[in-house]
Order: sequence, then C-alpha cells, then structure tokens
Amino acid sequence: MEESKRQKQVAGLLNEELNDIFRRLGLNMMDGGMISISNVKVTPDLLEARVYLSFFQVNDKDQLLKKIKDRNWEIKKELATRVGKQLRRMPELQYFLDDTLDYVFKMEQLLKEVNQGSSENK
Repeated sequence: MEESKRQKQVAGLLNEELNDIFRRLGLNMMDGGMISISNVKVTPDLLEARVYLSFFQVNDKDQLLKKIKDRNWEIKKELATRVGKQLRRMPELQYFLDDTLDYVFKMEQLLKEVNQGSSENK
C-alpha cells in the first residue's frame, strides 16, 4: 500500500527532528562509530513511527541499538516538545537496524572478487 501525503509529511518532519535530536544528545557518534537515521516510516493511523538506523564502523550493532532503545523516553520527550503543536498524538517510536549499507559493501566485495577471478582466467 502506498503512503499517503500526510504520512510522508509526518515521516519527513520526524526524520528531520530526530536527526537534530540525535546530534544534540550525542547519539550520532557512539562507541567510535557513526549512527544516522536512514529512514522513517509512519503507519497510516500516524500512531507508530518506524525509525531505521544505519551504523557505520560499529562493532556491536545490537548493543548500540539497545542503548538507543534504552534512551527512547529521553528522545521521545524532546521530540514531543518540538512537534507537539503539529501532531495531535505523539507516535510510538520503534527502532530498527537498517542493513542496506552492509548489503552494499558485501555486494561490492563480491563484484570485486568476481572481477578478479575473471581477470585471472584470461
């Protein structure tokens, strides 16, 4: 099902505000790695927001995801003060690991191996 215009607007607003909140709270740089919000998807009833996080140079992604989930109340409180006038109800935030970047690196590595193997066979 395609996202409505309002879903896209709310997702864009949340994405922008959450990026700023992550920077302000120091959540974008943790344990020597970088965390960024790659995408925000909002349910049709606007009561749930799925926040997809991308990790760069992070050893234990699950542990870092848990740390962010543990600080959810702090993030949600800050977000509520920023967008409270624009939204009737504050959506529940759920965090997910976005492994797109890992997938891209893996595919690049496989392509390099294939190219090296084909050049050796010539």
